[in-house]
Amino acid sequence: MIRAWVIQAQRVQRWFHDSMMGVFRKTDLIIAPATPCSAPRIGQAMMGVRGEQVPIRPNLGLFTQPISCVGVPVVSVPIFSNTLPIGVQLIGPPWREDLCLRAAYALEAAGIAVSRPPVH
Repeated sequence: MIRAWVIQAQRVQRWFHDSMMGVFRKTDLIIAPATPCSAPRIGQAMMGVRGEQVPIRPNLGLFTQPISCVGVPVVSVPIFSNTLPIGVQLIGPPWREDLCLRAAYALEAAGIAVSRPPVH
């Protein structure tokens, strides 16, 4: 039974990988949310996703886990909204870490991706 699950997981991973490679035939870089909500407060156990309260631990990486399993470079940068950041992923084709890092630098240089909250 476990072998069947592993084989199915490998099929899904291959399908997702091939789908991503198809996207990169037409696109240089993908920008996508890294988290489904702004950063949780320290000690916070639940978060709101689509109007529903869900546990933070298994759900915070909801958008990053699929990208991690296909082996493409990705950089996450913080974008501030109000007082807490939301993560944004910059996803590149295989072996193009340079695109991800240059895009992250451009967002930082433009004041869009910042490492601490903007002063108001």
